Amino acid sequence: MDAPMIDVRHVSRHYLRGGDDVHALDDVSLSIPAGKFVALMGPSGSGKSTLLNLISGIDRPSSGEVIVSGQALPDLSEDELARWRARHVGLIFQFFNLIPVLSALENVALPLLLTDLGKAERRERAETALRVVGLEDRLDHFPATMSGGEQQRVAIARAIVTDPDLIVADEPTGDLDAKNAEAILDLLRTLKKGFGKTVVMVTHDPRALRFVDDAHHLDKGLLLDDDAAERASAALHASMGPGPRTTEVEP
Repeated sequence: MDAPMIDVRHVSRHYLRGGDDVHALDDVSLSIPAGKFVALMGPSGSGKSTLLNLISGIDRPSSGEVIVSGQALPDLSEDELARWRARHVGLIFQFFNLIPVLSALENVALPLLLTDLGKAERRERAETALRVVGLEDRLDHFPATMSGGEQQRVAIARAIVTDPDLIVADEPTGDLDAKNAEAILDLLRTLKKGFGKTVVMVTHDPRALRFVDDAHHLDKGLLLDDDAAERASAALHASMGPGPRTTEVEP
């Protein structure tokens, strides 16, 4: 059997807050195969964003191992970790984090400034990324002139412009209405199905269950066992009610 792309082994993350020892994660183990779209779900404070930060190399565990594509992340220095992230990870956030004075094309091309690519190739790659997310006609538009859904698609184009192996998304639909939220979920699924990306997403959004391959549920820093996860999943399904199973991304 092939090794998983993401292998989290007995990971704990503790930190001090106001003199208290906070256990964000306790002895979490999780394997994610390459080419899967996976959701990390749970209530606020459950540890899902902490786990996402460990998988993406933004944070380090207090104990345990985090191995991504065969690389043990805690073994890397800060500089090595930054270079590893730049090559292998695309980051998507809830609030887009676009630079207002830059056009969509310029925002998407930003990560390429850290490469040795020339200006023409940077533009070509940014245009390709915007075409993938359906915004080839918005290259020169600024964030303030775009809808929330369009801004998030620009952010996704920026995340994929370096052709990373892994895309991590922290509440990517949290600031969007229902229509745009489902369009973004469908776009992330397309990146998995059409481009072979591994996508790991933190979300509260029950609509995610229609789009992902697997959902892992956390609570109070613990990864729930199969029975507890099934109950949590059933509760989320019940909260969705009737509705369309899929939504296509608008061109």
